[in-house]
Amino acid sequence: MDVSDLRKNAKLQIDGHPYVVVDFQFVKPGKGQGLYKCKIKNMITGSVLDRTWRSGEKLEAANVESRKMQYLFSTGEAFAFMDNQTYEQVELAADLIGDDARFLLDNLECDVLFFNDRPVGVSLPSHIVVEVIEAEPGVKADNATGMTKGATVSTGYNLQVPLFIKVGERIKIDTRTGDYIERVNN
Repeated sequence: MDVSDLRKNAKLQIDGHPYVVVDFQFVKPGKGQGLYKCKIKNMITGSVLDRTWRSGEKLEAANVESRKMQYLFSTGEAFAFMDNQTYEQVELAADLIGDDARFLLDNLECDVLFFNDRPVGVSLPSHIVVEVIEAEPGVKADNATGMTKGATVSTGYNLQVPLFIKVGERIKIDTRTGDYIERVNN
């Protein structure tokens, strides 16, 4: 794979280890070649590295396989997923799930990533629908557009929502950014 193919969530292999691009930036200095500055995360150990490549460099794509699986439960140290076809269960360590744990709903279908038949990560759907279990009251004078307040959803995740959102309502959240998208009619 060419370095110009690098994007956020791209999978690559360095020294036999699979990495995922966490952050990506293209920098074109006044003179010379463009630079690709990336934060890459080791999919096995979870360590994050800063790497810079020059335009035209070649990289090795990681042979990462994705399988549709259903989230079952968490033990605190690991998260269990089940293949709906074979009923095979796998566990991923909490550090491999990272911040995505805040979006794991019971029975959520997601893609579990495997490197050499070893589970190394999870790829969530782009959005989830969750119930608001706690929300700050909206102040009556706060009727300007764009005003937000804090809320907690059923997974325990805290985020900013519009003032009209109440406890018990269901909302859609973008799992890539953690932002509120819209209210969902029950």
